[in-house]
Amino acid sequence: MEYGKIEREIEIDAAPTTVFEVITSPEHLTQWWPDEAVLDPTPRAVGELVFGDRSSGDAQIPQITVIDAQPSRLFSFRWVYPDGEQAGEHNSLLVTFELTPRGSGTLLRMTETGFREKGWEVAVLEQQYREHGAGWDHYLPRLAAYAPTVGVVIP
Repeated sequence: MEYGKIEREIEIDAAPTTVFEVITSPEHLTQWWPDEAVLDPTPRAVGELVFGDRSSGDAQIPQITVIDAQPSRLFSFRWVYPDGEQAGEHNSLLVTFELTPRGSGTLLRMTETGFREKGWEVAVLEQQYREHGAGWDHYLPRLAAYAPTVGVVIP
């Protein structure tokens, strides 16, 4: 197996403008992915995602650096890089969400690259690749279920 790139495509019954908001806004991100998010969807902005309870000390809190943000079209960031370092091509993973209008909805194509470039030992590389693939398989359907509810007023 190559372990170079994770790719997923998912159809979402919401407009690209809505999907972009759902993948870049902390208030929406926490509805389908992390427990907390600090994020400004502006290139070079540094934020964080919190998985777990921050107060317990058991949370995983990866920093993220926004690479590109083109409303309704594309959002990319780097993550999984050492604390105190700037995210770069050889020390982080790159996640890219590409949004394409499809009928009244959106085709979201997610790619995550950089696994080989991290220089991990083979066992760590394989484990990280499997864990990230399983994570996306869990979270992307949650995104697809949540996005159509944004902006819907329940009487």
